[in-house]
This record gives sequence, C-alpha cells and structure tokens, in this order.
Amino acid sequence: MAEVGRVAVSDPGALLPRGFWAAVEVWLERPHVANKRLCGARLEARRSATLPSAEACGQGTSAGPEQKERGPGPGQGSPGEGPGPRPPSGPKQGTACCESEEAQGQCQQEEAQREAASAPLRDPGHPGHIEGEEGDFPAADLDSLWDDFSRSLSRGNSKLLSFLTCSGAGSQPEAQRELDVVLRTVIPKTGPQCPITAPRREMVVQDVLNGTVTFLPLEEDDEGNLKVEMSNVYQIQLSHSRGEWFISVLIFCPERWHSDGIVYPKPTWLGEQLPAKLARWCVQNRKSGFKSTLSLISIMKYSKAYQELKEKYKEMVKILWEEERAERGLTARQSFIDLGCGNGLLVHILSSEGHPGRGIDVRRRKIWDMYGPQTRLEEDAITPNDKTLFPDVDWLIGNHSDELTPWIPVIAARSAYNCCFFVLPCCCFDFVGKYRRRQSKKTQYREYLDFIKEVGSACGFHVEEDCLRIPSTKRVCLVGKSRTYPPSREASMDEKRTQYINSRQGRPVSPPGQGLSPSPPQVAFGSTGHCDGHQALDAGVGCVPGAQAAEHRSGPQTGGPWLPGFHPREKTERVRNCAALPRDFIDQVVLQVANLLLGGKQSNTRSSRNGSVKTWNGGESLSLAEVASALDAETLRRLKRECGGLQTLLRNSHQVFRVVNGRVHIRDWREETPRKTKPPAAKRRLLSEACKTRLCWFFMHHPDGCALSADCCLFAHGPAELRLPQTRRKKTL
Repeated sequence: MAEVGRVAVSDPGALLPRGFWAAVEVWLERPHVANKRLCGARLEARRSATLPSAEACGQGTSAGPEQKERGPGPGQGSPGEGPGPRPPSGPKQGTACCESEEAQGQCQQEEAQREAASAPLRDPGHPGHIEGEEGDFPAADLDSLWDDFSRSLSRGNSKLLSFLTCSGAGSQPEAQRELDVVLRTVIPKTGPQCPITAPRREMVVQDVLNGTVTFLPLEEDDEGNLKVEMSNVYQIQLSHSRGEWFISVLIFCPERWHSDGIVYPKPTWLGEQLPAKLARWCVQNRKSGFKSTLSLISIMKYSKAYQELKEKYKEMVKILWEEERAERGLTARQSFIDLGCGNGLLVHILSSEGHPGRGIDVRRRKIWDMYGPQTRLEEDAITPNDKTLFPDVDWLIGNHSDELTPWIPVIAARSAYNCCFFVLPCCCFDFVGKYRRRQSKKTQYREYLDFIKEVGSACGFHVEEDCLRIPSTKRVCLVGKSRTYPPSREASMDEKRTQYINSRQGRPVSPPGQGLSPSPPQVAFGSTGHCDGHQALDAGVGCVPGAQAAEHRSGPQTGGPWLPGFHPREKTERVRNCAALPRDFIDQVVLQVANLLLGGKQSNTRSSRNGSVKTWNGGESLSLAEVASALDAETLRRLKRECGGLQTLLRNSHQVFRVVNGRVHIRDWREETPRKTKPPAAKRRLLSEACKTRLCWFFMHHPDGCALSADCCLFAHGPAELRLPQTRRKKTL
C-alpha cells in the first residue's frame, strides 16, 4: 500500500472528528462537487457489519513488504509515536492509526470518535435514492455481497484485512468492530470528452472509531453477480498526532491502480486535490440551509435526459415531469403556463418536447421571433385577480418571476385543485412591493425562500424544496404538486388564503364568508385526473369556457385585484444607472461635489508626463456619507431613485472622480499609469478617434486648470481642440 497524499487540518473551532464525517458524506453522496467529470452518486443500500475474527484470518500470515513500513498499530509503540508526518528518511508509504500523544488525549479522541459514531446516519431513502427505479440494489443483496467479501478475507487475504483495519505488521486486527457498509453507484457525465457512460458501483466501508473510509470497486461476473475488484481500492484516513489532525489518502495496490480519468482519477489528483477539499469541508463551521442538488428526482434519469437535451439543445435544460406521469398513471404530457417567461427559452424547450403551454411576459423580447410559431409567447401584464386563473393547466411556472413569485402559489391554488406550481425565486417581493426582512439570523435569500414556502403552505400545498444544478447563486426551487386538504374543503381553505394574504399588509381579517377577495371558480373544486391543457391555452388568460364561466361568475365579484396596491412591472424598462438623468443635473452635482473636495486645499507637486513640474490642488478625500450630507434633500431623493444613487453618478463621472473603498477623491491624471504595451492596431485607432471629443472638465472648472498639458490630455482644452465623434459604419454582408 502507498500513501499518495496527506494534508494537515487546522481546527480552531474544535469541529473534528465530527466535521471529518460531514466532509466524507459530501464525497460519498455528492462527489461531483469535487470531481467535475461526475454527474453525482446514488446510495442504494446501507447496513451495519463486522469484520471476521483475527483467528479466522490466519494471524501468522506475513504482512508483506508494504506493511513493514507502517507505524505501530493501535495500542503499540511508545507514547508520542503516532500518525504524524512521515520522517524524511522513510519512504512515502503507509500510515498509522488514530493515536493521541498522551493517554488523556487518546481517551478524549476516542470519546469524540464514539460521539461521531453515535450520530444518526442517512437511511437508503436519502435524497438521490429513488425506490423502484432501474438498477436498484436491495439490502438483502448487499448482505450477500458483504458475506462473500468477509469469507474472502477469512480465507487468507490478510493484506486487505490489515488495510481495512489499519493494523500494523504482524498485529491482530480488532474483531467485532462495528462498521457501516454502503453501496453506492457513481454516475459519470457523458459526452465527447467522457467516453465512459456506464455507472460504476462501489462498496464503501466506514470505520468511525478508527477514522477510516475504504472504497472497494465492484465488478460484475458473467452471471450478473457482484464481487470486489482488488484494483482501485483506496482509503481516506483521519489521524491525530502531537496536537495536529491529518487527512491521508492511501491506495491499496498502487501498481494495479487503473485511472480512467473520470470515476477513478490519477493518483496525483487523489492525493493532492481530494484531501485538500476534504480538509476545507470538515472545518466549515456552518450548515447549509439548502438541500443538496436534485434531491426530488432520479440522478440516473436526470443524467441521461440532460445529456440527450444537451446534444439536442446544446446548453438548454428542462424540468423533468416523467416521474409525475408515472406516479399518476398518465400518458399525456403536462400542460403549463410560464408567468414572467422572459426570453422564452424554457417555453421553447418544453413545447419542443411535446408539452402544451405558453409563456406570458410584460415585455416582448427580440429573441421570441427566432422560436417559430410552435412556441407560444404572449406580451401581457398579469395582475392577480379572478381574470388571471388557469383552470385547465397542470403547472404554473415562475422562473425568476419577481413580483409575481409570491402570487404564483395563490393563482395555482385558485385555478384548479390539481394545478401545481414551480417557482425559482430570485428578487425578493411580497404580495405588494418589496419584501421586508423580519429576521437577522438568516440570510435574506434563506428568509425569502421560507416566506414563499409559507405562502405555499398557507395556500394548502405540500411544498417541497430542491436545489437545481445551474450556474446561478439563486438556484433553490420550490414545488407544490399535492394538497394538504381534500377537494371538499376548497371553500373554507380559500377563506384562510384570503386571511393570510390580507394579514401580510396589516389589513383587518374578515370573518368567514366575508373575505375581501372572491372565491375561486367552483369548477376547480371537482377537477380530477389529467387536464386537457390545450383548452385553457387556446382560451386566453383566465378565460373559463362554457358553463364553467357562468358558474364562476355566480360567486361574489369585485372585478379588481385580490390585494389593492399590486402593480405589474412597467412595459418599458426604465434605465436607472444615472445615465438617463438630465445633463444639467449631473453637471450640477459633479461641480458641487468637486468644490466640496477642493475646499480641503491639499496641493500636490508632481511632474507631468511631459516632464514639467506643476503644483496642483488635488483636494481631500471624503466618504460617500460625508458627501451626501452636503447635498440638499431634493438632490438626494432624485439620486435614490437610481440604482446605486450618488456612488453610481460619481463612478460614471470617472474623468473627475475616483471612488475607492467608499471614499471619493479628485482624479489626478498624472498618477494614471500609461500602458506598458501597445494595444492592437484596431484598438489604437478607436482610442485615437475617441480623443478630444469631450471638453476637459479640469481645464474648464478646476482652479489650477488641468494637471496635464494639452498634448498629453485625452480631452479638449477649449472649444478649438474639440473634435466631433466619428460614427462608425456597420459592415454589410
């Protein structure tokens, strides 16, 4: 055996050894976060087990040359000799087991290990395990696999037994130590760069008290039986010596290691990258408030569907509804409405896959014209009321739907009993206006997700949470696809919805039967089975056809929104980066701030780029708060309506100011570092065309004029130097 890597772990928060097992859990269940060539892993079965006794394994068997380099096993050696760094003279082979420097430290460590061992372990139904899908491995089969493996150890495979038990040369392995045995399937990514597409199974043996995790690859014989493959066996160890913790990676037979570059990387990666990542994970003193990615669907099916869609749409992905159809025994594909569909890409993908649906957004996008007539996209503003219901649609989707996000569970609940919802929250909106934080112990994102879950629960949904595997920091989705109440209780449930919505705005809660919002359409109560989504899709927003419309109109009607004060997004997106402010207003603020800074009278004497020496007032630096306090109230109100406010305006005026770490400075162009390398010819031409097209602010307004001479300044020193900007003509094909 050979130790291929070892890293020291700094543990100021005393998180070890429990943190080590948290890190192992990440590598066990989500190996793709470290190995980017994997799609994920699935835990198929788990059991407790013990190794065969020492007598049955032939305790006199030679340990082999590899183990003779190992340090003393548990209980051996003098105090102080432990699993510290390997002496420089020795070969980089083997390791020692968890042994403290002193007896007291050893007792404390063993107690901590027992505490970690007593922590509850995940059951086979953890995220990523889907019962009844193809490739499932029953627990009884794992029992048989482990029994066969134990018998092979007892028949004389003492080297592997010593590797598993971390015992030294000639020592007896501890018998009857309880182990945790897990069967997992590692799912690789597939594609042109990843030729291996078949998942690989491994048996993972966790020895908590010994601080080791051993990965045993499995191979299938001609009869379909699994057995342990002796190549590519490796182990992760946690050890403690002289007050330091170490994480090591060992390979059982390095001469037989076969690297496929995907499931089994090169030993250098295994020894350098993996222990470094584990060391970082095990001391992170924070527990994620989010579930692991794709916990509600099958990783195996996701990987296959993702690769097929990637080939078909390149970078496009879709929501998978195949399992829902299987659960409900449906054949027709689910219908959908995407509220706030944006560029319409998701609508195009789902429509291309046979799902009847359409997208609605307040603004039309140019890319809509590229999709073709089969992708139905509509430009319309959605205001939550009785006219914006979708009684014959299976799913309402809100993908970064902003101000509509909290309303989507309400609209789904009132559209039909079988209508489901999917939201991917991003910007924080309440029913009316921005969402206001109420807790300081959570991040704003986590608090907002909890609020949307609360809305879904108040609407009568079982709300599930998942984390999508997308390149975004806002990737947690909430899904409501079943109700907490029977259809017969729809009327009373809707009164509770009304009370909850009104309570968000501090409005008085009405007695039952006198809600401020109308009851949902009665047709929704009795909807069963799979809807014909084309009916609602062809009818238009909120249109209830035939007799359903008459029944819908029979209830109390207000004709207005469910909650006054809601305003959909403006059709034309207003530019709010201070660029659309009037030029005279911007010039006034710039001049006022510059005079404020120049009042400090801090003169700087420096050489200009042409060699001349000039004393020039560079002014003082002030914080943004100090600058803002000098501006009048009307100016501040006007700036607050822009994104970034005063700071954005000053940064836009980069000819005059520098804003660094929240402080504002007058820009001294003598300090600007000239380019050391010449830009490409095309860029030099553009720079030359941009020179002298604007007046120099310092030449016009600074009491000492410009710090640069006219030939060195990029801006015009007076109207005589001013050049008209050249309009570049577009090339025609």
